[in-house]
Amino acid sequence: MLITGGSRGIGAAIARRAARDGWTVAINYVRAGDAAGRLVREIEAAGGTAVALRADMASETDVEKMFAEVDRRFGRLDTLINNAGINHMAAITALDPGDIDRVFAINVGGAFIAAREAVRRMQGHGGVIVNMSSVSARTGGGPHGTVYAASKGAIDTFTLGLAKEVASDGIRVCGLRPGMTRTEIFDNNIGLDTAEARAAANVPLGRMADADEIAALALWLCGPEASYVTGVNLDATGGL
Repeated sequence: MLITGGSRGIGAAIARRAARDGWTVAINYVRAGDAAGRLVREIEAAGGTAVALRADMASETDVEKMFAEVDRRFGRLDTLINNAGINHMAAITALDPGDIDRVFAINVGGAFIAAREAVRRMQGHGGVIVNMSSVSARTGGGPHGTVYAASKGAIDTFTLGLAKEVASDGIRVCGLRPGMTRTEIFDNNIGLDTAEARAAANVPLGRMADADEIAALALWLCGPEASYVTGVNLDATGGL
């Protein structure tokens, strides 16, 4: 299993749970090398197998090299979790084209290229691709969050189209749309305390999700219980 953006947050939670379930895990990172290394050591200390691989998901060359390294180390790819993503909070009147380009280059372009490389390797034996989206794709996002929301809307459409394209190869493609989840993306933007307060006021279940709750759904989509599930965008939003 290759998890892009796997060093922290939901990606790291998926890596931990996957390793416990017996998966060999490749953890992609771009800047958080220390966090990725700690996660690998944690997994190995628990008896699992993991490796950290650096690649900027906005760089086609980096992504291709990362997949080649997966080939070299493990020989086969069964599952891709397209989790890498960034946010940029800004009013539309303050948006810079470079910021828009960077969000879409990682959140959308990186997901497309990673999926391309995964499909090339899965043809012949099948596999699973899980694209991490967001409830913002459906709601339009929070204040000043339209760029991120638009990028995730693109991912939702990509999931539906790709699932149809590769179904005959035995490859399933699913999307997962988390709602408000305790991760660094909130801590780095509005702060976790503010996010918790918003969740208590607006989410029907009255709280944020834990990253492990989202990871459990991602692993379910990858497993045999979901063998007839493809081309869906699964909400995990607490009722939003």
